[in-house]
Amino acid sequence: MTTSTLPNRDSIAFLLNESAEAPEQERSLHSHDDAGLLDEYSRTIVSAADRVGPAVVNIDIKQRLNSRRGPREVGGSGSGFVIAPDGFILTNSHVVHDANQIAVSLSDGREYPAQLIGDDPDTDLAVIRIDAPHLAHVRLADSENLRVGQVVIAIGNPLGFQTSVTAGVISALGRSMHAQSGRLIDNIIQTDAALNPGNSGGPLVNSAGEVIGVNTAMIRPAQGICFAIASNTAKFVAGWLIKEGKIRRSYIGVAGQNVPIHRRIVRFYNLPVETGVLVVSVEKNSPAEEAGLREGDMIVAFNAKPISSIHELHKMLMGEQIGVRSEITIVRHTEKLALAIIPAESPSPAGQK
Repeated sequence: MTTSTLPNRDSIAFLLNESAEAPEQERSLHSHDDAGLLDEYSRTIVSAADRVGPAVVNIDIKQRLNSRRGPREVGGSGSGFVIAPDGFILTNSHVVHDANQIAVSLSDGREYPAQLIGDDPDTDLAVIRIDAPHLAHVRLADSENLRVGQVVIAIGNPLGFQTSVTAGVISALGRSMHAQSGRLIDNIIQTDAALNPGNSGGPLVNSAGEVIGVNTAMIRPAQGICFAIASNTAKFVAGWLIKEGKIRRSYIGVAGQNVPIHRRIVRFYNLPVETGVLVVSVEKNSPAEEAGLREGDMIVAFNAKPISSIHELHKMLMGEQIGVRSEITIVRHTEKLALAIIPAESPSPAGQK
């Protein structure tokens, strides 16, 4: 049988004061390194927040809804940031969509009514404008240069707490997510910088104080899984919204679904894809009907570029395709066909296929 005894006072003193026995020079060196790292990290966050913070705004909206009890007015709020000194502000579409009144509060406390310039639910981006000159504004960086693990800072107005700053890293790049319109958004940035309701539309910033994304969504049950729309997407969309008030997209008029292609057909035609878009229905008087597409056809390419999903077909159908004679490749039963098609302008803001 073995017995154990409680440590005596000398042993306890040794355990509690073990660090005191370490060489003083070594302790000093470790403490200096830790403090130096912390100070450098802190300076990075502070510098980025100081640079971008003055351009971040709070957006309050009022929206009129019709219900069984009659029309009623509801309110909401979100974030945005100034992208030009003459008052253009970038935010999320879902923050201002269908709002009949928009008010903007600047970081210095000034308030202005805002006008909706353009709204694109397909990318969840919108541009509004206030009549205020010489505003602090941000610089949009090139999101193609981002790297996983890179430090990022999110600035916004979560739950009404204005100009709140959180920090984290880029968790992943190249994600895709569905907008409220149902269309997939490409090049989504995943980050663990904390976002909360009210952060939507605010900037995601790199260590140099440049905007690399527009904060747009979080997964509520999860922790540390948040998403931002890449700055390159934001540049493209904001430019068109300011210029024309909308994003022009083309459509061909089919409803489809992703399905696998039979292996024999893939091998026989040496197809570069193993899935395609099955045409479920064809809209009457649409470009697809005029081109001769039928229910049951399998779309496998558009203008000689492989199509393996509805998402890829969406990507092909941008504004430059409107009215342009194109070629759509299909598999009908076991026969591969190339049909001429002229996409038309999408009749809905959500963009049809």
